[in-house]
Amino acid sequence: MAECKSSAGMAGKTVIITGGNTGIGKATATELAKRGARVILACRNKHKAEQAIADIERETGSTDVQYMHLDLASLQAVRCFAQTFLKTESRLDLLINNAGLVADGRTEDGFGIEFGVNHLGHFLLTCLLLDRLKEAPQSRVVTLTSMAHRWGKIDFDALVTNKDLGEGRYSWQFFNAYCNSKLCNSLFTHELAKRLRGTNVTCYSVHPGVVRTELSRHVSLWQMVIVVPISRLFFLDPKAGAQTTLYCALQEGIEPLSGRYFFCCAVEDVCAQAKDDAVAKKLWDISEGLCGLS
Repeated sequence: MAECKSSAGMAGKTVIITGGNTGIGKATATELAKRGARVILACRNKHKAEQAIADIERETGSTDVQYMHLDLASLQAVRCFAQTFLKTESRLDLLINNAGLVADGRTEDGFGIEFGVNHLGHFLLTCLLLDRLKEAPQSRVVTLTSMAHRWGKIDFDALVTNKDLGEGRYSWQFFNAYCNSKLCNSLFTHELAKRLRGTNVTCYSVHPGVVRTELSRHVSLWQMVIVVPISRLFFLDPKAGAQTTLYCALQEGIEPLSGRYFFCCAVEDVCAQAKDDAVAKKLWDISEGLCGLS
């Protein structure tokens, strides 16, 4: 697996990492704290966050890792997080939209859980923090997608009528919904880059590889019996999975590649539908409406 070789420091800079208390997010937080960043772990579980902070401080010696409550399954909670952050923090240099899940169910606002958490919560969070990002000399937004975006599709009729991009209770339907949400992440980054042209903010989408994380912690017991042994044998550990995220966060000179998709610390092409200008704009406009921004 490729390794981020940037030597860039992060002293004096502030970072938000969603889902930063476990997996790729925690590994990313550890490296950025090691480089001197002020790191905000934006996550739902306070107990896990406090455990992660203790681990990170022990490994890095940093005393500047903080927890702030964020529940991406609630648009009101996302707004509360943004309001608290903007009141208490004077700068934001890096936003890493890392959190994600594979699960069944609905968000507090009635959206399909995968669409609501993986895409819509991060969409709203980014929009609410954009002005603070623009105040930094140079800032970045890194959003974790997946190669699974290639199998996704956007059914706007289903989104408007059902508040979701898929429905059903079978495992393959969960996976389809996950693929759809990851396509949303890629389209979001594509459209965001267009809207950020001429500013000091750049954005990138990342496929971290197939990594041992808690992504599928909400699936059934029999599915876990299958997934866990396979993951231990063949999947990357979180530190290896964090390398492309770190590359997009730290690597000097990639600003002209804003909006692009990265894997193994290198830019890669996405499927045609993930860079469709009309689809990306329509998804953005609908997402604004669903979030109450338009």
